[in-house]
Amino acid sequence: MNNIKAFGNTDELAAAAAEYVLEAARQSIKDHGTFSIALAGGSTPRKLYALLAGRDAEWSKWQFFMSDERYVPHDDGRSNQKLANETLLNELSIDPGQIHAVPVEEPSAEQAARRYEDEIHRYFNAGSGKRPAFDLILLGMGSDAHTASLFPGKPALEETYRLVVASKPGVLPPPVDRVTFTLPLINAARRVLFMAAGADKAEAFQKVRRDLEHSSEQTTTPAGMVCPESGELLWFVDRATAAA
Repeated sequence: MNNIKAFGNTDELAAAAAEYVLEAARQSIKDHGTFSIALAGGSTPRKLYALLAGRDAEWSKWQFFMSDERYVPHDDGRSNQKLANETLLNELSIDPGQIHAVPVEEPSAEQAARRYEDEIHRYFNAGSGKRPAFDLILLGMGSDAHTASLFPGKPALEETYRLVVASKPGVLPPPVDRVTFTLPLINAARRVLFMAAGADKAEAFQKVRRDLEHSSEQTTTPAGMVCPESGELLWFVDRATAAA
């Protein structure tokens, strides 16, 4: 499949992802003056963020969101925002208003999800029922084929209307509540880039590939349900993930 690119190791994967993100930013800024990007959590994007932090870009025109977040304080070691801050955002000379963090200070994950959904609607000036289109959404994949915090068999995966919802933990750690983009929001993006690395992802990736090759009615994995309606979908994987 021509939307899957395999790399020899995670360094090559991260370097290619950095070039892709920077080119997407240049094109978006040229087209409409800004670049809206939703960052991913997990271990795989860490090298990407470090590479981006060392590059020149029109950072003042970027707007940063999170495609999912753990319902923990932003200084907690499990926080995706903490990872993004330490590897990328703290290294950039940008206005704090460009960083749209999930409001985990809300009393519950559900309240945080609703407030974050409102924030996205406000930024994109999208009324109720309209789906904002991110310029780029970054996603990872777990060994159970979950993406963002859309876990197999969980209600968040079945959402068809809301843009952001609360999600209970899946089978993988950490066992904390989550706030996550939904499939309707992800599939409205102009570009979606998956990054997956490691032998523990190989079996899941094999299942996702089968899903991508078949109709949506036959899809069995959360990651395989990501199919932008009019945007570009790319998978960047390393040799270990692609081994299957």
